[in-house]
Parts: sequence; structure tokens; C-alpha cells
Amino acid sequence: MSVPRIVVIGGGAGGLELVTRLGRRLGRRGRAEIMLVDRHTTHIWKPLLHEVATGALDSGLDEISYQGHARANGYHFQLGTVTGLDRESRQLTLAPIIDDEGHEVLPSRSLSYDELVIAVGSVSNDFGTPGVGEYCHFLDSPRQAEAFRKDMLNTFLRYNTPRQDQRTRMAVGIVGAGATGVELAAELYDASQMLHAYGVTRLESDHLEVHLIEAAPGILPALPERISQAVHRELERLGVQVHVATRVTRVEPSAIITADGQRIETDLGVWAAGIKAPAFLSELGLTTERNHRIRVESSLQSIDDPHIFALGDCASCPQEDGSQVPPRAQAAHQQADRLYKNLRARLEGKPLKPFVFRDRGSLISLAHFDAVGSLMRGASARSLFIEGHLAKFFYASLYRMHQRAIHGSLKTGLMVIVDGLNRFLKPRMKLH
Repeated sequence: MSVPRIVVIGGGAGGLELVTRLGRRLGRRGRAEIMLVDRHTTHIWKPLLHEVATGALDSGLDEISYQGHARANGYHFQLGTVTGLDRESRQLTLAPIIDDEGHEVLPSRSLSYDELVIAVGSVSNDFGTPGVGEYCHFLDSPRQAEAFRKDMLNTFLRYNTPRQDQRTRMAVGIVGAGATGVELAAELYDASQMLHAYGVTRLESDHLEVHLIEAAPGILPALPERISQAVHRELERLGVQVHVATRVTRVEPSAIITADGQRIETDLGVWAAGIKAPAFLSELGLTTERNHRIRVESSLQSIDDPHIFALGDCASCPQEDGSQVPPRAQAAHQQADRLYKNLRARLEGKPLKPFVFRDRGSLISLAHFDAVGSLMRGASARSLFIEGHLAKFFYASLYRMHQRAIHGSLKTGLMVIVDGLNRFLKPRMKLH
């Protein structure tokens, strides 16, 4: 009798944590075949992409090879992009793999499943704003973050040779004051200080002009007002020009244009406003929302098919109070845990339990300058406001928790030691 095959599409935080647990508990014991499908060969924790974008984090040191990780944790990895889904025969279609020269490496393939989990995360939503796709950077993947980093370095280098037609201040426009936009704004000031210290640029941080543009009345609109206000004050102290209640109508090669007619001149533009699930999800025959998120039951099963599950940013999951699970990293982590238990229950013929989101609080890191956030205390959901070194410690622990989930305690402990050594052995930022 063949063992059931569980296929997970998407190796982000939730997807990778899920296949790791399934592989260790079911795959190694021959109780199920676990397979991960992703269009990239490596994983990096998405909340760190703003650090990759500024060079504060070297993606080459922190990324995880899916193939190697699969071998060590009892699951299989397939490189590919999903282009079709046949629910009746339970078959996925994967697109051909093409190399950089345009040659076909692998043809289109079919992949069967018994249980399917979709965990492809989200991408930035430009809301159809003219010029965004052509003139703005996105930070949805390590490749995009690396593209911004190289463009940033080149822009700093250009200011080493002042010209008559060039401004004396380098300007960066960031549209969207959620966590990504806010943390990137602070990281840019840290990066400018280090680049000046290493002699890459003559510009100092007071010659950097960062515009943070948000359509909502305040920054970090999804977080408590006390955190938003504290972060706002710290950003302004750093020199960030914060524009709230400001809607962007179009982007030009060297400027961002707002609805009130303001023209914000920029050398670099970043779009970090809004998210949506990948558009292909609406082409699979499943019920989705306007932003392409798959509608699921509280058990994380698709409302259309009990053999298809979804988790993380790409899933629209209802809660008992009528709200939706927010698209946050902690939600994906919690859903991976619940889905692991539900998939085991399904294989054993037991009933599935609903997912209940537990808000553990929010933390925002402002590079090495500061950190601000809140921790939720017990069932009363009362929040404890924290900042400074304590907040930075808890912020760093979030990544260590993710590493522990996919590597185990011993390897994570060794990684902490290696990271500490690298601070002495390597430059504080990636300069090449």
C-alpha cells in the first residue's frame, strides 16, 4: 500500500516550518511522502529582506538550500513554478525550468498529491499606480532586495563625484509605512553611516534624505497607536521626512507625485504599500478574494476542496469574532503548527480543529538605533509596551525562533555563536 503524499507549495516561513515538522515526524518514518515545491532554490526569512536590501545582512550567509535542508529533514524538494491544478485527479502542473540563456533545463511536469498545502505568501500591491512597476524597487524576494542593494551602492558612488546638475543630498522615497517601509527607512541611515566609515561614499547621514509616504493617517496603521507614535518620533529624530495621509498617484523616473500635487524628487524609489497574494491563485479554480487570497475554513481547508489547505498571507482565514487572521509572520508560524496537527489528524481519520490566532504582540526594529513594540500578556490580551535593549532582544529572538523551528536547538545555538564571530571577522555590511 502506497503512503499518502503531502505537497506544500511555497517555502516561506510557514511552508518551510511545516514541511520540516512533517518530514521529521512522518517522512522519516515512512508514514507519508512530504514534498516541497518552490520556484527558488533557497530560503531566507522574509522579515529580514530590508536588511538584505541595505547590506546589513549577507543573504549568502543566511539563506538555506532547500535541497540540503530536505535531505537532512526527511522531505523532498522540487524546483518549479505551479501553472495548473486538476482537483479531480489531484495533479499539479509545473512550468518548464529555463536557464539564464533561455534553454530548457526541465520540461513541464505533473505532480500528484493526496493532500495539498498552498503557502506562497504575498507580494506588494501597486494598486495599478502608473510608473510603479517601471521606476520602483520591490522587496518581495531576496533577488529584489539584492537589486535594490546594488542600485543603492551605485547611487552612493555617483555622489562621490559632484556635478553641477546634481543635488547635494541623496534622496530615497519609500511608499508605504508598514513594517517593511519603516524598518528600511531606519536601515538606510545606518547604511549611509557605515558606507561613509568604509570610504565607499563621501556622503554622511545628514546628506541622506529619506521620504516615508503613507496614505493612512499614521504610520504602522495595523499596529497600536502607542507604537506608531513612538516609532514616528524616532524616525523624525533620525531625519526621516514622514508624509502621512498622502496618496501617491504616479511615479516618474526621478520623482514621486502625490494626490495633492506634491512632487518628491528621488534618486531611488521603493514601493512597500499594501500586499496581495500572487495572481495565479485566482486561476486555479479555487474561491479567492479580490486580492487573490484563498478563502479557507477555520480548519485552513479551502472552502472548495477538503484536500487543499492554505496558510499564511495567501489564505483568508475567518475567526470566531468575524475578523480575518492578519497577514503577519507570527500568524504563519501559528498556522504551520495547527496545520501540522490537522494533517496528522487527517491521516489518522480524526476530526480537524479550527485555527485560533493568538496575538503575541508587535515589534519594530529601527536598525541599531532603537526598537519599539508590545508583548501580549496572558489570556487577558493586555499589552506590555517595551523599547530599547529589551525590545531589540525580543526582536532578535523572533528570528532565532524561526531558526529553531527549521534547524533544531543545537544548530541554532551554533548559528548564534557563528553570527557573533562574523561580527568580528567580517565588515558590518555587505560591500560588494
